[in-house]
Amino acid sequence: MSTTRADHPSTDEPIAAAGSRTDRRGQVADQERSQRVFSTSILISAVRCLLTYVVFPFVAPIVGIASGVGSGIGIVTSVVGIAANVWSIRRFHASAHPWRWWITAINVGIIGLLVVLLALDLGNLAG
Repeated sequence: MSTTRADHPSTDEPIAAAGSRTDRRGQVADQERSQRVFSTSILISAVRCLLTYVVFPFVAPIVGIASGVGSGIGIVTSVVGIAANVWSIRRFHASAHPWRWWITAINVGIIGLLVVLLALDLGNLAG
């Protein structure tokens, strides 16, 4: 006999028992999505650092791009990076990933560095 969802009497979907194969597949899928979000947030932070420390100080002047553009783009990429890291933290905790606290520590460290870089960029634009 199949158990159906009480909150949706019109559907005859069986409920996944805790620890069942269906439940584990859903948990693995959540954890894989969390890992993709983490990878994306790290990539955004890496691109920000690449722009800040390689492209703008060395490549941009060679190509003839104005030096003041770096701070403006740095602010935008810092804000995007902070948002991506916060999203990563939320995703890891929502999926109950076994490494969620380690990943949270890494994300918080990156957010701290991005806040410092954001403050420096704002200072550069202010004067």
